[in-house]
Formats: sequence, structure tokens, C-alpha cells
Amino acid sequence: MDLRRYTRQYAKQDNRLAALSYFGTFAVYALSLSLAITQAEHWYVLLPAGVIFAFASVRLYVLQHDLGHHSLFETRTQNEIAGHLVSPFTFAPFEVMKQNHNLHHANIGNLDHRETGEIHTMTLKEWAQAGFWDRLYYRLYRNPLILVPLGAAFTYFIRYRWPKNSSQFGALGVVLHNIAILCLLWLLYRITGTQGVMIWLGFSFLGGMIGVFLVYLQHNFEDTYWDRRPDLQPAEAALQGSSCLDFGWFFDFAVANITLHDIHHFNARIPSYRLRQCHYNLPPDFALRRIKFGEALSALSLKLWDEDKKKLVPFPV
Repeated sequence: MDLRRYTRQYAKQDNRLAALSYFGTFAVYALSLSLAITQAEHWYVLLPAGVIFAFASVRLYVLQHDLGHHSLFETRTQNEIAGHLVSPFTFAPFEVMKQNHNLHHANIGNLDHRETGEIHTMTLKEWAQAGFWDRLYYRLYRNPLILVPLGAAFTYFIRYRWPKNSSQFGALGVVLHNIAILCLLWLLYRITGTQGVMIWLGFSFLGGMIGVFLVYLQHNFEDTYWDRRPDLQPAEAALQGSSCLDFGWFFDFAVANITLHDIHHFNARIPSYRLRQCHYNLPPDFALRRIKFGEALSALSLKLWDEDKKKLVPFPV
């Protein structure tokens, strides 16, 4: 049995599991936010409730990502409706983000189409040829103390108000999406006041930082994959160029298994609720590399793709 055939047996949608994941996450999202707001004067309740809310926000974003692949529910219509409904809570307009993400999948590992990736990577050669200001910009951009917090604030609260390719993939949808977010903010303000809105935005920002951290680790690690056509190998780019983060079962569950990104890129039709089973049931011949938390943190120091060594490397000393 080849790997493609093996993964197909897990590319089966189940509306019961999908609904449990989708509506269950919404329930945790709403309950944790309500607890954080109503118990805001008690920091020992506010903080854990807020952290749970942040992870629920990440989970909704991951489920929206599944919906964009039409892999969560059984029918295209169900996935499309659910995707549009969840998008105001993730700050990401559904149709445009779906199309942009499909471009990312189509060009995974392609050095000639790095614009379709979420986080830009320079090559070592490009760094050597870059001027002072380009190097300074890239150093700041790839600094995790800037990339994670400022990247989250910019991406979710500013950039997603008009994502790239919005004019091409659905300007009206983006406008309606932004109106829906304003309506949510207004409704929350009417019910909970300024404090409720600030708690929502503050812990949504925390969720955004968790999301950016995970997005970085999905394709930025030492032995990742980049190449140029005609040498580019799509299957190898999907498996080697995407990570499996081994942070434990509970973390996988909290982020809807987006940590198992190698298998997802190899077969995007596998729903998130089957990804872990698919990965950990792999026959020995298909064993894939897993990245522990310590190695994941050290990957934050890797900045440039060395085309000769085929590795992601730190800045030159």
C-alpha cells in the first residue's frame, strides 16, 4: 500500500463528528468568554478562562481552514455555509482566505512562489546580495518578539480587513465580513460594555499569537523543503516541508490537530478529527519525523534557506 492510498481511508467526512467539533468549539468559545467577562474582577478566573477562549479562537480558525478545504462536513454546501458563519469570529473572510490558502497548497515548497506562503523566507544568497535596509527589515520581520505579537495584531485586526487578492476572489464578501465583525462588536458592547469588548479583543489577540506561532512552525524548521521547478517534488514538499509538532494529545485536541501539518498537506481532504489517527497509525515504512517543543523553540532562530545545504539556517555571524 502506498501513502496516498493509505491516507484516503481517513479522508472520510462524518457530519456527527463535524458538528460535535464545530458546535462544541463554539460552546467552549462562548462559555469561556462569558466566564472571563462576568468574573473579570477575579484574575484567577479571568486568566484561565481567557486562555481557554484564546485556544477556542484558534480552534475555530483551524475549523474554518478545514471548511475551506470542504473536508469538515459531508457536502460542499454545508462546508461553505459553516465557513461563512464562523468567519466573523476568526477575523478571516472565508472566501478570500479559502482561495489564498489553496494557492499556498498548490505552491508549497516552491522558491519561485514564496508569495503564497504565510511567512516569507529569504535564501542565503538573497541575504548576501541584500542592502542594509532590506537586511534590517528582514531581521526585524523574523524576530519572534516582533513576528508573533505584532504579526498577530497586524494580520488578524488589520490585514484581514482587506486580505491579498480580495478584489480577485470576492470584494463584496470581505466588506460584508467586516460589517459582521462590527455588528458583533456592537452587540457585545451593548451587552457587556467596554470591558467586555476589551476582554474579547485582548484574548483574541492571545489566540492570534498562538496561531502565528503555529503557522511559523508549520514550515520553518531546519530540515524543511524548498526547491525550484523542474526539480520540485510536490509530495516531498508536502511531507518534508510541513511539520508534525509533537506537543502531546491535549495540545493537538486544543488546536484541532493543525499540528499534524505534514499529513494535512499530503492529503487536505482528511478532516481535522481524523488527522491524529491517520498520523499515529502510519505503518513503519511511512514513519514521519515529529518535532518536540524544545526543537520547535530552537527553530525560531532559523531565518534563511541555504540552497546548497538544503537547510534552514540562522543569520550569518
